[in-house]
Amino acid sequence: MIPTLMETKKRLSKALAAAGIASRRACEDLIFAGHVSVNGEVVLVPQTLVCWEKDEIRVDEKLVSGEEKKACYILNKPRGYICSNVRIGRKKLVIDLFHSEKARLFTVGRLDRDTTGLLIVTNDGAFAQKVIHPSSNIAKEYIVKTLQEITDQHLKIIAKGTFIEGSWIKPVRVGKVRKGTLKVIVKEGKKREVRLLVQNADLDILELSRVRIGGLRLGPIPEGDFREMTEVEKRIIFE
Repeated sequence: MIPTLMETKKRLSKALAAAGIASRRACEDLIFAGHVSVNGEVVLVPQTLVCWEKDEIRVDEKLVSGEEKKACYILNKPRGYICSNVRIGRKKLVIDLFHSEKARLFTVGRLDRDTTGLLIVTNDGAFAQKVIHPSSNIAKEYIVKTLQEITDQHLKIIAKGTFIEGSWIKPVRVGKVRKGTLKVIVKEGKKREVRLLVQNADLDILELSRVRIGGLRLGPIPEGDFREMTEVEKRIIFE
């Protein structure tokens, strides 16, 4: 049975996410900010029902023609790149590293410009939303190299937590790896969370790298390189 146009309608935010514009939450922000139009009219309601076969959908005046074949990559993010699809001045974007890929890609979550390591890049909005949603309760592991030798007192201060964005945030686990290196595991996902936790202990950060998201580890990928994720890897994130 061929579905009718009414049956193929979906919410605008979900349609944009499926088209690889961004995660569903980020697509909602684009809609709220007035960047999305349907049939020539700016739409500010993410729940607006649309149909690819019937409606003309544009983001910042660029036509979005429909859903793309899903693509998902593991990237070892290098220093100096920002996790955004909006270019500010001459700043380098993570998606610049994927210039040979045709899909419209975006990062799943963010690492700040000076943080390296494991980053998921995709055009699958539903998958991205599942990874970043608090209900998934996914732990992220970071390795931090510091200028000073790490003491038990440093570890206690970091483990105690600090205020970030108006909330008291505590890491899941903190441990010393070697003289000037520690491991920090978090779940909150606040902006610059690990960096702020470590700096709160009066430690100067030399390097900060994410090595694990859930059950997914970075592995031997050279900095700046990426590869496709396997279906198994997509599942083990949530294990």
